Amino acid sequence: MQSNGIVPQRTYTHTKKIVILVKIAILGIIAYYIYLSLSRQRQDFLSVWQYWQKADWLSLPAVLLLGLTPVNWLLEARKWQILVRRIEPLSLGEALRGVLSGLSMGFALPAQLGDTAGRLLSLRSDQRFQGIGASLVSGGMQFYAALLFGTVALISKPDIFQENFQVTYRALLASLLVCLFLGGITAMNRHRLAQSGISWLKRWEKYWSVAAYYSSKELWQALGTAMLRYLTFSLQFYLSLRLFEVILPALDMAAGIGLVYLGKTIIPAFNLLSDLGIREATSLWVFGQWDVRASQVLSATLTLWLVNILTPVLAGFFLIWKIKIGQRRDP
Repeated sequence: MQSNGIVPQRTYTHTKKIVILVKIAILGIIAYYIYLSLSRQRQDFLSVWQYWQKADWLSLPAVLLLGLTPVNWLLEARKWQILVRRIEPLSLGEALRGVLSGLSMGFALPAQLGDTAGRLLSLRSDQRFQGIGASLVSGGMQFYAALLFGTVALISKPDIFQENFQVTYRALLASLLVCLFLGGITAMNRHRLAQSGISWLKRWEKYWSVAAYYSSKELWQALGTAMLRYLTFSLQFYLSLRLFEVILPALDMAAGIGLVYLGKTIIPAFNLLSDLGIREATSLWVFGQWDVRASQVLSATLTLWLVNILTPVLAGFFLIWKIKIGQRRDP
């Protein structure tokens, strides 16, 4: 008779090989879509190349733009740290590793699937899938912040919509206000949702129930962090525009940036490369209202994507390899 230790060892080795192959596949998909994206954007790069050559990369806007990138993702990590601690307490560094791993996986997988998977697989708790609720709240807070600031931008610049689109403007504004109201009502009634007898909610309760038991302090902390992060990457957008000599009155610049991020938030991301393409198209439409040259806008948005998305994704490549399925935190 074979010893009892042989089969578990073979099973472990087989599982380990599968995990390694999955990691290789994920990295391969990410690398492929980066290549595909750069190929599709070739004409854009050619059109903005002269602006990139003329830009002063040692100027204050360029230095601040780069310097705010780690601040941006540290704020996202802080938000995740606040919301996930009901499942597993994390240091800020551990939270950052989970965020960057999720960012990299989300680069290749649709919607929020990759981001959520990367964050959950980076946890060591055996209850990691309960973190789905924490991930949903984290994304929801950033979504709410974008809607809030976008609504303010829309109200401040109603003339951004031409006279023929006033019906569209009013419908959009009403929809945003309703969404903001419903978001507040949902947050205030989160405890009742956890006690709901609705069958389809009960079926998935173990995944989302943690979202219903956050204290008001935790939710305000997370929302405050989301708003601070929004202001951070909005400032980065402003600095990128200034780097390429886009100069507008302060109110117009702030409203334009708010409308761009509003569009990026509510327009479905059909591509698998984060927000690449959506921000460019929205920016061209918004800043085209002020007759800003397309090459300047594309230079700013593509630079922002390279600095704020692609660079952290490359850092997240290496963190994916450190994910160990089934590892538990030592007591």
